[in-house]
Amino acid sequence: MKKEKFFCLQEIIKIIKNFWEKNGCTIVPSLDIQVGAGTFHKETFFNSILSKKFSRIYLQACRRPTDSRNGKSKNRLQHYYQIQVVINPPPKDIQNKYISSLKKLKINPKIDDIRFVEDNWENKTIGASGIGWEVRINGIEITQFTYFQKIASLECNPSTVEITYGLERIAMHIQKKNNIYELIWNNKFKKKIKYKDIFLYNEIEQSIYNLKKSNIKEILYFFKKNIKESKRLILLKNPLIFPSYEHLLTSIHQFNLLEARKHFSITERYNYIYKIRNLSKLIAIKYCIKNNISYNKK
Repeated sequence: MKKEKFFCLQEIIKIIKNFWEKNGCTIVPSLDIQVGAGTFHKETFFNSILSKKFSRIYLQACRRPTDSRNGKSKNRLQHYYQIQVVINPPPKDIQNKYISSLKKLKINPKIDDIRFVEDNWENKTIGASGIGWEVRINGIEITQFTYFQKIASLECNPSTVEITYGLERIAMHIQKKNNIYELIWNNKFKKKIKYKDIFLYNEIEQSIYNLKKSNIKEILYFFKKNIKESKRLILLKNPLIFPSYEHLLTSIHQFNLLEARKHFSITERYNYIYKIRNLSKLIAIKYCIKNNISYNKK
């Protein structure tokens, strides 16, 4: 069988990880909880509050129930992958390093049109925001570049830089595919493995669950229970910060499931976001107190 000349997806993952490891990043495992974005990883959430140096890279699976398309969309998924690079303080030449990482993937800035388009990022549930840019290659967004100004509604000083690689989008460019499911995941052996071979039926079944078959009453019950448990754990005399944070993340996923079923009115939605954001701030403050870190009390 003739070998494909472009990088398969598992090679893309290795190349990006190896590049940043050589540039000082520690490779850490993904978070084993359903999250909507790699930013929710505890390595990013808690380290961004600190003022000490850190640099991490991880591959994170992300779930966005409202993006469910029953496996029929060529470019949108409810479950996909991001590689997150987070560094504090941000290196002065960080954009050049990012471009160098693209060159390792044989993306040529002299041929491909690479643009940084202003796109400030915000996540209301965990009170995270920052100035940033989306990086487009030939008009398609492949990366989000953000300098965090706030995490958990607390100021980040100095800012942490986060680079979010959209793996499927990058692979679609490299492999010249216009359908995610036709991406080559692995071509190292006799039988070529495509993205659809691994993920298509999962995408179909998860979409059915997200949009039609999830039990709203049960999800709402567990959502409230996780909020309650998160609050109980963080208000202990000796707070259990990480278990509390994990219950909060679980509740956010359940909130997202309820959104996919259009459960909330506008007012209810705002009230729940407000409640989640306040709890994330409380967790962050307890973390600061436990680690003797100063924080903005406003």
